Amino acid sequence: MNTEIKIGAKYRHFKGIIVQVLMIAKDSDTLEDMVVYQELSDDSVWVRPAAQWFDQIIRPGIDTPRFVEVEE
Repeated sequence: MNTEIKIGAKYRHFKGIIVQVLMIAKDSDTLEDMVVYQELSDDSVWVRPAAQWFDQIIRPGIDTPRFVEVEE
């Protein structure tokens, strides 16, 4: 799996929503890389630590990456 977060790329969240990465930002306290992304269904903007972007989600009935890049 490709673990590079691509600015401008679209990803499917494990819950099914499609998002687009807007930029990589820095947390002002920790300097941790943060992914700034927009949910395309309602234009809401979210932030998630970059280290969590490709985490494997394991829950009852689910074993999948948090985000998977989708082709346009």
